Amino acid sequence: MTRIISILLTTLLSTLLTVARANEPATEGESEGIDTKAIVFDHLGDAYGWEVPFNHHKRIPLPIIVKTDDGFHCFSSARVEHGAEWVDGGVTFKIAGENSEYKGKVVAIVDGKEVKPLDISITKNVLALFISVGLVVGLMLWLAGFYRRHGVGKTPRKGLGAVEAVLTFIYDGVIKSTLGKDAPRFAPYLLTVFFFIFGMNLLGLIVIFPGGANLTGNIAVTMVLALCTFLVTNIFGTKHYWKDIFWPDVPIWLKCPLPIMQVIEVFGIFTKPAALTVRLFANMMGGHMIVIVLTLLIFIFAAMSPVFGVASIAVSIPFSIFMLLIDCLVSFIQAYVFTMLSTIFISLAQEHGHHEEVNETIALETK
Repeated sequence: MTRIISILLTTLLSTLLTVARANEPATEGESEGIDTKAIVFDHLGDAYGWEVPFNHHKRIPLPIIVKTDDGFHCFSSARVEHGAEWVDGGVTFKIAGENSEYKGKVVAIVDGKEVKPLDISITKNVLALFISVGLVVGLMLWLAGFYRRHGVGKTPRKGLGAVEAVLTFIYDGVIKSTLGKDAPRFAPYLLTVFFFIFGMNLLGLIVIFPGGANLTGNIAVTMVLALCTFLVTNIFGTKHYWKDIFWPDVPIWLKCPLPIMQVIEVFGIFTKPAALTVRLFANMMGGHMIVIVLTLLIFIFAAMSPVFGVASIAVSIPFSIFMLLIDCLVSFIQAYVFTMLSTIFISLAQEHGHHEEVNETIALETK
């Protein structure tokens, strides 16, 4: 617990110093004061660079890869920072400003107009996805390597033991207890989803690189995860599952001549992934926003009066640490809930009718 609190204090200190840099006296061309809206959305959104700890105005550059009519262009995001323009292959590029319809995106200047090229850049969120995937793959290979070396008779300890304990808890407590004999079939996907979400959630709580990317607070990321569950659920659904959707066991007047129940059932197919998307996105984005706002209160009150600033520190820092501790728990809970709901949806799609169950029982008895 002491180690966890130390990590959280370090993370919070990094946040405070980063925000403090943002509150320094403005240079020429910059407006005075702290732009709370810009800081909040800068953290919650994507970017072409990774924020440098303790300096809000500098970023770790990432590669920008775009395609225009004359081919692909690749250059460092440092070339177009702070409104700068960069000429590559005779084409001028820059990041669109506040008043542009492409605000915050790389655009090409063609005949004095901004044109949006095909953008496949390695942004902060893209790189964070790669890091999260590498983290999950590395942990699983580490655990598999342990059992290859020592066999199943020996249990790993310390960090690897914690990974195995969580894996066993999810498999036995959620997947196997819900799916039964179908558990080995869907466990690889469900366990991957859990550790992937859990890893992204924890990395998002770390201010400095490789953390700080608010992946699960990005609705595009959560929507793709929910879409994966949607595809697995419906592609591997049984005949009984589809029969209950298009011809459910309800009074005939509810499904013919007006397909009332069919419309409701089909609508339900799409509300499930929508619920998964919004639940994960809203909970994780809300947690990040609360911590940032609590930290910014210090500088907002300090701008009003030094006395208010000191008083707000006594309130904001304890609450921020408390929220970070809560977010650590929420990171696990949200990954658990997403996996549990995905397991339930898949389980409902694996149901068999009475006649199918009887035939399976007869087949087993004759073997």
